[in-house]
Amino acid sequence: MRTLNEYFLTARIADISTASEVYVVAPDAGEIVKIYSVINNAITIADATLTAKIGGTAVTGGAITVGYSGSAAGDVDEATPTAANSVTTGQAIEIETDGGSSTACEAWVTLVIRR
Repeated sequence: MRTLNEYFLTARIADISTASEVYVVAPDAGEIVKIYSVINNAITIADATLTAKIGGTAVTGGAITVGYSGSAAGDVDEATPTAANSVTTGQAIEIETDGGSSTACEAWVTLVIRR
C-alpha cells in the first residue's frame, strides 16, 4: 500500500539495447524506495541492466535486470534500493542502460520516492 508521503517519477528510455542514460528531476526531497521498469517488446541475445544513479553514484540495490529469455511486451521488473538513495529537491536522477541486449526496445522506468 502506498502512502500519501510518496510520489512517482517516470522516465522513458528510447532503446534499452543501446548504452545510454536518461535523467529525471526530483521535485521534492526524499528516498527512492522502489524502481519499476516495463518494456514495449521482447529483447534478445542478452539481458539489459538499468542502473539508477544520484550525483553519479549508483543507488545501492537500484539496478534492474531486464531478462531477455522469454521477454515480451509488458514485462515488468523491479528493484528495491537500500542505500545511496536520498535525493534533494531539484536533484537529477539518472537511469542508465548498459545496452547489453539486442533488438531495439523502448522502456519506461517509474521511481517511487518517499518524502
